[in-house]
Amino acid sequence: MSIAVERIDHIVINCRDVEATAAWYERVLGMAREVFGPERRVALKFGQQKFNVRQTGTANWWTAENDVPGSLDLCFVTRQSPQEVIGHLRTCGVEVAQGPVTKTGALGPMTSVYCRDPDGNLIEISTYA
Repeated sequence: MSIAVERIDHIVINCRDVEATAAWYERVLGMAREVFGPERRVALKFGQQKFNVRQTGTANWWTAENDVPGSLDLCFVTRQSPQEVIGHLRTCGVEVAQGPVTKTGALGPMTSVYCRDPDGNLIEISTYA
């Protein structure tokens, strides 16, 4: 027997500073902060997914074997045009690393703009035509 996964529920972002990371994702990508559990962990919700934000070295939080901030490459999909994305990033004081460029996503061709979060994770913000 095999299984078939249907979606990602959550991803853990290992970071240097939970507050700085959460604030960036709220401000730049419009995510909603949620505090949960007895440890008062921070999550960032968007769509039907969430990011759990974990400070590197946190005890009692089982995570990836390599607990290293800045090692993610994440792609987000938006309905805004690439020009609107670039304008928003500039308004937020976020440097555009690359774009707009044509890439291939899970649903086919898309136009992407790249930037980096406070830990250096590569953030791709894409629009499908």
